[in-house]
Amino acid sequence: MTNSTNRPTAEFSRREGAPIERELIVIARREAGLRATREGVASVEGADVTPLADLLTSESVTLRPLFGISEEQIKARTASLAAETGTDVPNLSVYYRVEAPDERLEELAARLREQEVVEAAYVKPPAELPVVLNETSKRLNDMVPLTAEAPSVTPDFTARQAYLDAAPGGIDARYAWTQPGGGGAGVRIVDIEGAWRFTHEDLTQNQGGVVGGTQSTDLGWRNHGTAVVGVFGSDRTTFGCTGICPDANVRAISIFGGLGSAGAICQAADMLNSGDIILIELHRSGPRSTGNWQQGFIAIEWWPDDFDAIRYATSRGVIVVEAAGNGAENLDDPTYNTPAPGFPSDWTNPFNRANRDSGAIVVGAGAPPPGTHGRNIYGPDRSRLDFSNYGALIDAQGWGYEVTTCGYGDLQGGSNEDFWYTDEFSGTSSASPIVVGALACVQGVLRTRGVSPLSPPAARNLLRTTGSPQQNAPGRPSSQRIGNRPNLREMLVFQLGLIVYGWDGTQMTTKWSTGDIGQGTGALNWLVADVDGDGKAELLQPWNSP
Repeated sequence: MTNSTNRPTAEFSRREGAPIERELIVIARREAGLRATREGVASVEGADVTPLADLLTSESVTLRPLFGISEEQIKARTASLAAETGTDVPNLSVYYRVEAPDERLEELAARLREQEVVEAAYVKPPAELPVVLNETSKRLNDMVPLTAEAPSVTPDFTARQAYLDAAPGGIDARYAWTQPGGGGAGVRIVDIEGAWRFTHEDLTQNQGGVVGGTQSTDLGWRNHGTAVVGVFGSDRTTFGCTGICPDANVRAISIFGGLGSAGAICQAADMLNSGDIILIELHRSGPRSTGNWQQGFIAIEWWPDDFDAIRYATSRGVIVVEAAGNGAENLDDPTYNTPAPGFPSDWTNPFNRANRDSGAIVVGAGAPPPGTHGRNIYGPDRSRLDFSNYGALIDAQGWGYEVTTCGYGDLQGGSNEDFWYTDEFSGTSSASPIVVGALACVQGVLRTRGVSPLSPPAARNLLRTTGSPQQNAPGRPSSQRIGNRPNLREMLVFQLGLIVYGWDGTQMTTKWSTGDIGQGTGALNWLVADVDGDGKAELLQPWNSP
């Protein structure tokens, strides 16, 4: 339990999640055949790049491939992927980044857009952490570590992780663990943000550490990454927390060190296999951002380079889970149809999937069950939290408050971060790893059974078809879509095509879904299923005829 008498009385001095710098992104015209090296710029198609070279030289700035390898390597990689999958793989070889002082980025972008070989040049706002800000202090969350030292043995906090419990309050991870592979066995996850504490006592198993970028030294970023990984990747022990998919292999890539978000996504995709998972724990200030709190912050796929990096990953069969952002925005708003200055002429709003689809699973934040940790201030369970973005784009929700995990130190603190735990992780930051954990459990079961893992479209469909439905809250109706909360029992029944029985012995052999059940089984009073394959039907849920 949190003991308020152990909290420091003085202001706890730390920078909370200091944002990464802005980025100037350049998209070259495909027909220009632009190439950028340390020696300068050239064209393999005979285009005149002298004006561009002169501009870069006169301004003492550098143009380099955004994705860290040469254009030829990127083209070969994407061509091979297109041939292998038969999908339309984005051309990442035309993306570049300009390294220049921040105060000059807009001016340089405007001048670059005048170049004949340049299709687009735009400045991306800093990537930030999608956790809830305190409106008064502007700090991430409201958590400071307790001053009391941690005990010699950390208590078991799993009873406080109610998101592990049965639906509708939780996602029924405890049920998934009863299935072979249900802890995420054989699944690899890469978390993309800024820093982590992989020496934490609860993150010693199945952790691959930081495999790309340079970690920030900022405590806010480090606490955040530790908390995220703790939600799905905490060790299965008798102390601390247990992650939703504790058997999955977890690694991390930092956007710091010049890599950026798009580069990190591409790098993660290249080290994963079909059915593995990328988590994007970032959002950015969008066109409706007010500068007040995180109002107007949106999912990063609105920017062209991030969108194409995500599409590259999903083309490889990698599932990408993306925080919707904490901007309290309606992502269906027509504002998002208008491109930002410098976007390509053929850009269309990716928040409308009728235009184009990155393939990502986008996650909103819902209220936890009332009374969680003794608090009842967020509204009905599974209702949209006021800060969460919403709209047709959103595929699923997770808890947006009261998430118990590693880091921060408000549940257990002291002088050593390796023993810190929190009861109050929040935002679409806490919601997204819950969805990641659910998907990893399903993938683990499928792989253990020798079944092909979920593809990105199948994973999205599974989340949208099953789960505990969103609820209304005063001023936040369920029409402000954040989707269902995952229900692993339903997800496994649906995906595995298990035999579904009615109370009178009637059976169906088709995959379970609401639509299937409505055909010929509406008179049955109960829906039960042989979930574990032992030949006995386990009660799943009541069923009322339509």
